Amino acid sequence: MYRWDFTPVLANADLLAAGLVNTLKITGTSLACGLVLGLALALLRLSKHRWASWPAGFVIEVFRTTPPLVQLFWFFFALPLIVGIEMTPFMAAVVTFSIQSAAFFAEVFRAGIVSIERGQWDGARAIGMTHAQALRRIVLPQAVKRMIPAFMERTIELMKTTTLVATIAYADLLYAANEISQKTFRPLETFTVVALIYFVVITAFSLVARRLERRMAISGESTVH
Repeated sequence: MYRWDFTPVLANADLLAAGLVNTLKITGTSLACGLVLGLALALLRLSKHRWASWPAGFVIEVFRTTPPLVQLFWFFFALPLIVGIEMTPFMAAVVTFSIQSAAFFAEVFRAGIVSIERGQWDGARAIGMTHAQALRRIVLPQAVKRMIPAFMERTIELMKTTTLVATIAYADLLYAANEISQKTFRPLETFTVVALIYFVVITAFSLVARRLERRMAISGESTVH
């Protein structure tokens, strides 16, 4: 019978902690960049001008329909050959997951903006607001409130997707686990601990998302998915 021994894994807790910090660093950076880019893509796609809406729609569809691992490899291996700029694993990961998140966030933003009643736009124009002012002061605050649960769900998916960075030798949590398992010859214990870490972190995000969804339901606000 197999004897479980977590002592070697716990002895390397510093490596796991560093890996978790790097995982959260990529997740947070990609999330922040993805939100900004996602809003820009959503506004371009909602534009009445085809020269703006079509390219935005193309970018959204490409990054929503192609595998994240292929995108990561392309930015890490192919892009440096094309533009002549060296990409570190961190840079490649942030660029990949930022654009991929932006593609998903763009659809969330677009759905949220479209869900706002036309009367809100008309009321803003009636008091002299421009289109940009109405969007910033009236429409977006209401739309974002409805989109919060969808943003939380995407954050959870993003954190799970970042495990792919281990394939380009970025020292995230999974990469640290691989090193520890090879050094201690305790893969079962190592990956059990890593699974528990992901479970705790992602469950915390999930609980926040569910609480927000309940608040939206109580207040009568619909959520956008």
